[in-house]
Amino acid sequence: MSRKQIAAATALALVMLVVFGWSAVMAAMGHQALIAVLAPVLGLTVVQVLRGLRSRSGPPGGHRAAAEPAQEDGA
Repeated sequence: MSRKQIAAATALALVMLVVFGWSAVMAAMGHQALIAVLAPVLGLTVVQVLRGLRSRSGPPGGHRAAAEPAQEDGA
């Protein structure tokens, strides 16, 4: 891994730690209704970040079809 990738992974881990720590503190303080509203947003954010990281570092997904040459009429 390059130094840039390590820094990005560290920053991502720090942000996730802060967000989930904030959620735990809010739940401990009795703000479950707020957590219930924000939980799907936090979950979607994590999924999108992981999908973005995976698409850059993993093999390309899907199958690409080769372009077919145009068929001409025999007129």
